[in-house]
Amino acid sequence: MRLHIANGRLIDPAHDLDGLQDLFIADGRVAAVGQAPDGFQADHRIEAAGLAVLPGLVDLSARVLRPEPGTAAEARLSAAELRAALAGGVTTLALPPDAATPLDEPAKVEALLREAPAGHGRVLPLGALTVGLRGETLAEMGLLAQAGCVAFSQGESGIVDTRVLWGAMRYAAGQGLALWLRPQDPWLAQGAVVAAGAYADRLGLEGLPPQAEALALQTIFELQRATGARVHLSRLSTARGLDLLRAARREGLPVSADVSANSLHLTDVDIGYFNTDFHLRPPLGGQRDRDAIQAALREGLADALCSDHAVVDDGGKSVPFPHSQPGATGLELLLSLALKWARDARLPLPQALARVTSGPAAVLRGLSPALAGLGQLGVGAPADMCLVDLEAEWLVTPGALQSHSRHTPFAGMMLPGRVRATLVSGRPAWETPV
Repeated sequence: MRLHIANGRLIDPAHDLDGLQDLFIADGRVAAVGQAPDGFQADHRIEAAGLAVLPGLVDLSARVLRPEPGTAAEARLSAAELRAALAGGVTTLALPPDAATPLDEPAKVEALLREAPAGHGRVLPLGALTVGLRGETLAEMGLLAQAGCVAFSQGESGIVDTRVLWGAMRYAAGQGLALWLRPQDPWLAQGAVVAAGAYADRLGLEGLPPQAEALALQTIFELQRATGARVHLSRLSTARGLDLLRAARREGLPVSADVSANSLHLTDVDIGYFNTDFHLRPPLGGQRDRDAIQAALREGLADALCSDHAVVDDGGKSVPFPHSQPGATGLELLLSLALKWARDARLPLPQALARVTSGPAAVLRGLSPALAGLGQLGVGAPADMCLVDLEAEWLVTPGALQSHSRHTPFAGMMLPGRVRATLVSGRPAWETPV
């Protein structure tokens, strides 16, 4: 199919483009920007006047796997969550493993990718670092990579035994693989449901001290120095952790990082009176942590902003705060929360949008040849994009969301920007009902 997207405001941070430009698509890729190639005849014209044309968003932390009923070890992609991604303009998803759906065998990965519905975006599974995520025995990372895993993670489980992490880094470095780690000391994290501090004390809830992130990072960086392993840090959440990342970057360690859209906008006091929609992992920090996250994202110390999407049903939230399930829906909010940050911080749109397009795409670059060209709209790039009404505002309500999970700390908030259509490989994949 050949498409002509006409009269849209093309914003492509990777190529420093922001202006009215026509876009021409052929064979699922960008054929030209501005002027049509010689002899180009469009099969279809999309009028984009009044809309922004953006690269498809790249989300580095979206949990959209669900256990197959009766077979807890098998993982399947949730159609509702893939639909939510497209509704939010997200066309590439990195899928962390979790204890219910550990991608620790090649057959599981192959089955997941084989059954992924066509036209629902690019699904990038992260393989389990250890068998069953129990942290005792390394998974067959080489075979998992051959099956389609782009990197390796423990999800929320963490690795208690430092010898296992040491072995994983040595193996990954030798095979040219990347590790996706969320730094958190497992002993300090035991029982914690909020960030440690005055507000946690006031609520009488067990707090997670910032040293939990700092100690884990120091261990990771020390092992990196010895092995040279490439590491991506998922959802950094403390000012101290970001200071350590800055020092590691200056040292030249091969490390990248993302932060959660929740932590970008919220703090622990937003929890209010035990509102379980604010029970998140990592927990919301204080004002100093939020300021540090915003600064890190602005300066590019944090490469990407992620949705930290997790499916939590009513039962998981309708219990006392300490016993509630952490997590929130986020795929449909990621773009709007990036736009809100740009508006609040008075940032140029391309700078803010880079953190959900070209920034996360750069993290993925080199993990697989198939990932080249994501997060941008240059000639030859995959034609993954979304058409967005930047002037629209929408109210976050359960009825406005496609996700199976309707729990979000942003419920009741007016957010800027509304995706009108999403294309994957040059083919319409989503259109927002009028």
